Amino acid sequence: MLKLTLLGLLAAFALFPLLWMVSVSLMAPGEASQFPPPLLPDNPGLSAYVALFKTTGITRYFLNSLLVATLGTALSLAFNATAGYAFAKLRFAGRNRIFQLMLAALVIPAQVTMLPLFLMLKEIGLINSFAGVLVPVTASIFGIFLVRQYALSIPNELLEAARIDGASEFRIFLQIVVPVLTPILVTLALFTFLGVWNDFMWPLIILTDQDKYTLPVALAALSREHVQDNELMMAGSVLTILPVLLLFLVLQRYYMQGLLAGSVKG
Repeated sequence: MLKLTLLGLLAAFALFPLLWMVSVSLMAPGEASQFPPPLLPDNPGLSAYVALFKTTGITRYFLNSLLVATLGTALSLAFNATAGYAFAKLRFAGRNRIFQLMLAALVIPAQVTMLPLFLMLKEIGLINSFAGVLVPVTASIFGIFLVRQYALSIPNELLEAARIDGASEFRIFLQIVVPVLTPILVTLALFTFLGVWNDFMWPLIILTDQDKYTLPVALAALSREHVQDNELMMAGSVLTILPVLLLFLVLQRYYMQGLLAGSVKG
């Protein structure tokens, strides 16, 4: 009973900021600026959301984020899945050494690579474009590592039987490997979508046209213009969190399978 009580208190402590954010977004203009701030709105309404869509152009920023996150997730799955499978099951010169060097590069902070990456993209004309935003997420060492570790569990005999039957490597990958990798691919998709959707620093650096801003960058810009409008900013925050929360709830079963992959040995 004590453990359940402690877990309930911890859950309430973790959820309180999110619930209060939703509560503030439903308050009338200026209501959240009172002292002490109220926990619940006197007359719940959607005035903050109406103002958000009418006056800030949030729809365009939402669609920008949705486009970038969706394309980034698709590209990440394509490149990380094929590379991870290759490192796990295909033999080529220097495979293990290349993989070790990639793992060693994990200790390099992403912020260190932003300047050289920006200069490279500037040379090829990808500054202020969604393509430039997508370049860092197209393939990741973590994603390749995640897929490789899962792909190692695929029996070599299964792949060899398919090759003996005349299946090409591409067909083997699509019809045999991808279905087996589904749990880890869903997990990787969630990680990638969440990372791209919430990314602030790189889109801020690469995008100069305000019409191309993603939601986090747009909300940061709007917060300077509406510094006292707490209800409006909370409505924007709810709009930012809602898609990834719904995606997680829908794919939770596959997500847990991917996280637990390999933790139980038969």
